[in-house]
Amino acid sequence: MEQQNILLKIQSMGNQFTKKERQLADYCLSHQDEIIYMSITDLALACGVGEASVTRFCRKLGAQGYQDFKVQVSISQARVGAILEAHADDRTGVEHRPEPEAAAGQTDWAQKVFLAHRKALHETMLLVDEKTLLSIVQMFEQADRIHFFGVSDSLLMAREAHSRFARVMPKVVCVEDPHLQAIAATMMTERDVMFIFSYSGASKDAVQVARLAHEAGAKVAAVTHYTKSPLTAYADAILLTGMREAPLERGSMAAKTAQLYLIDLLYQRFYERNREECQKNSERAIETVVRETY
Repeated sequence: MEQQNILLKIQSMGNQFTKKERQLADYCLSHQDEIIYMSITDLALACGVGEASVTRFCRKLGAQGYQDFKVQVSISQARVGAILEAHADDRTGVEHRPEPEAAAGQTDWAQKVFLAHRKALHETMLLVDEKTLLSIVQMFEQADRIHFFGVSDSLLMAREAHSRFARVMPKVVCVEDPHLQAIAATMMTERDVMFIFSYSGASKDAVQVARLAHEAGAKVAAVTHYTKSPLTAYADAILLTGMREAPLERGSMAAKTAQLYLIDLLYQRFYERNREECQKNSERAIETVVRETY
């Protein structure tokens, strides 16, 4: 059975909503393109309600939660777009046929992907705050141990950051299992730094470990897209990544490119300030790798 269009469902349930739910319904219907890029905190602030009200609203519509609600909105928009396109073909008398592969052109696709990555990099560059970047570098310098954390796709970024910094300093670790991350967070002290990746800032596992680390007295630095989210409430420093990512585009390579740019930017800044130590450690790392190469 085909899932009901959630946007039409919002319209049809108008008389069943409370006052706060009506505010959410009106906003969602008039800002359909924007809400799929908004965090739960953003939507709550825009409508003047609490995050709990947003969650209840989503569940009343049959969604499992806010993220599921955004996915259903994206699917509903895609279906409406397909119907409108089909009707347009009917009105013009033009038979709708899939474009042949040759007509699509490999060069066009290559340019489209390139432009998406370039846009992600440019937006992220404009969002970089030098003071924040420097404060994170100083956290790294003063820390006894630096923990790189992430969940799911964000774990890939944590691995990349760990791999990059492990070549120039011995005090970095990357814990991959969410349960072990939580345990490690509770063991942290004021001499530890947690550097965590979460595009949405709303992953329950990410928020939990950030909260545990914050309560343990550790410094928390985050890479995320949203300035206000459950995660940023526990962050001492935030690096923002560009590239808006819709629910159906989660894990996009362009968004990862933007995060990789921030990792390299932070690395270069750290290396510049600690050149002698970094160069010595880097040479030792290279010698080790060379000895393992045939």
